[in-house]
Amino acid sequence: MPSNRVLSVRSTDDGVAAQEMRDGIAAIRAEMKLPAEFPPEVEKAAAEAAANPRLPELDRTDIELVTIDPPTSMDLDQALHIERDGDGYVVHYAIADLAAFVTPGDAVDVEANRRGQTLYGADSKIPLHPKVISEGAGSLLPDQVRPALLWTIKVDSVGEGTDVQVERALVRSRAKLDYASVQAQLDDGTAAEVFTLLREVGELRLAREAARGGVSLPLPEQEILIEGEQWRLEFRQLLPVENWNAQISLLTGFAAASLMVYARVGLLRTLPPVDPRDLARLHRTARALRIEWPAEQPYPDFIRSLDPGNSSHAAMIVACTRLLRGSGYVGFDGALPEQPLHAALASEYAHVTAPLRRLVDRYAGEICVALCAGDEVPGWVLEKLGELPETMRESGRRANQYENAIINLAEAHVLADRVGETFPGVVIELDEKDDKRGDVTVQDPAVEAPVTSSARLPLGEDVQVTLAKADVRTRSVAFTLG
Repeated sequence: MPSNRVLSVRSTDDGVAAQEMRDGIAAIRAEMKLPAEFPPEVEKAAAEAAANPRLPELDRTDIELVTIDPPTSMDLDQALHIERDGDGYVVHYAIADLAAFVTPGDAVDVEANRRGQTLYGADSKIPLHPKVISEGAGSLLPDQVRPALLWTIKVDSVGEGTDVQVERALVRSRAKLDYASVQAQLDDGTAAEVFTLLREVGELRLAREAARGGVSLPLPEQEILIEGEQWRLEFRQLLPVENWNAQISLLTGFAAASLMVYARVGLLRTLPPVDPRDLARLHRTARALRIEWPAEQPYPDFIRSLDPGNSSHAAMIVACTRLLRGSGYVGFDGALPEQPLHAALASEYAHVTAPLRRLVDRYAGEICVALCAGDEVPGWVLEKLGELPETMRESGRRANQYENAIINLAEAHVLADRVGETFPGVVIELDEKDDKRGDVTVQDPAVEAPVTSSARLPLGEDVQVTLAKADVRTRSVAFTLG
């Protein structure tokens, strides 16, 4: 399915539908043989580590950091502060430091290497680390002194990073904020300076991304709304502040990659260059959708010109997700990898900003701290450079399978009593081998599902489709056209 199948949940109560969701997720976990809990020895080791952290000497609790996350998040990896520096800026980005709690080879470390990443499933998750660390002692919760990797990045007047330093420090977040409230303050002019600067730097970074030839796809999230006995599905467009905040994370990832590339040791997030055959197929799709795409226009500029609120353009955006497939990780020590770039970002890039939720970030962060201090990269990190990419590949496959199963469950449940009904929709993708098969987006309820037809499906056009199947047991939905 397309990469916009991001799922969040809003629930007004803990009624029948909420319990049905929990039961369905439990069945998916059992089917996939996912762990329900941490082994007792892991929980014990985590609790002992949380009570006895290894804390750094440097105290930077003077920096007025804040976190911005979804309102229910408790595993807070990042805290932010931005200040003016002449005609540029200084970005302080504190990242949760797991070295205070996890010892290489201990029970928590071994279990984290087995899991790879946190698995998210609607209103529940299977965490990478026990909650006593990930939502407690290691999380950058407000008004708590926490160990962190403190990134200090200077940014010039056009949004380019010019200097970077990362060091271990004690920090204290001043507030736990959510995207909607921060966006509302920015919109009504009451936002604190840190957020107006976030907007400035975010917009500058987006402009730098465009100039560099990078691209992000403006794909909506899929939301489940649970009200009593009812399930609903809606699409939610990202708020501008979410994009600006993401640019700070990207800025840090670029800085981390530059340190690694210079030192010839590291872990990079990579994406291969676009396959010319995929690009040619997308040009054909644009013609079918009657969207002008001049031959000389680079695909990032073309994608930026698309309006996700236009049904034909939305279908084109979904088709463009094929350009972003094939991402992975590569570790290196002594020589750069043959293909070090992240093609969509048009640069080298590293994941370092989510160590509570993604295993590779802890190792990449350790490399950067060592490089900035002029120290040798720890041996326990170097030993994992070869196997971490495969660990993350497998955990990524598992995460996608889990998320998609839950979305499919929600879609089947919402439509279970509506088989035979007709819905307005838009054909968003055709099967490469059979143009009578494809995917359709239905706006109400917000569902993406397979569709078949007796004739060629009209890509990007408004259609009336009939719900042929909505099976909660098999978590499957299908429509027909004509």
